[in-house]
Amino acid sequence: MLISKQLNDAINQQIGNEFGASLAYVAIACHFAEEGLMQLSAHFDRQADEERDHAMKFVKYILDTGGRVEIPAIPAPRNEFSGVADAIEHALEMEKTVTAQINDLMTLAVEEKDFAAQNFLNWFVAEQLEEVGSMDNLLKVARMAGEKHPMYLENYIAHGVADAGE
Repeated sequence: MLISKQLNDAINQQIGNEFGASLAYVAIACHFAEEGLMQLSAHFDRQADEERDHAMKFVKYILDTGGRVEIPAIPAPRNEFSGVADAIEHALEMEKTVTAQINDLMTLAVEEKDFAAQNFLNWFVAEQLEEVGSMDNLLKVARMAGEKHPMYLENYIAHGVADAGE
């Protein structure tokens, strides 16, 4: 086995975290669809797919290193939002939490001198920088548009500006 039990267990937890983030983005996408904001809904559907892809990268890594995949229980996502900015702010906080989780995994990989894990996790470190920046920018635009003018945000997303960094 090329992975320690401690790192294997930590990555299994991260698999759950990533699947949880995916479900949270589905909930946000549904909220926007219910409000008739289809561009925002589609944007968060893509985010949900991306988080699922992240979970599967972790699954593949554990399998490739001879570890054991054990997907933990995933809490129900938040389903109620007071408005556009509230939903996006929730997404930003989730991305910041995931960033801290990835940093903790990297710290463990460094402590264990697991260079393969460090190399693997470097992609996630860079990805999280992009995700936090993108979500922070989307929140700024949402706040500028205001709750009474969500169509400005819809137009912003329709023109691909929100996805420019992806």
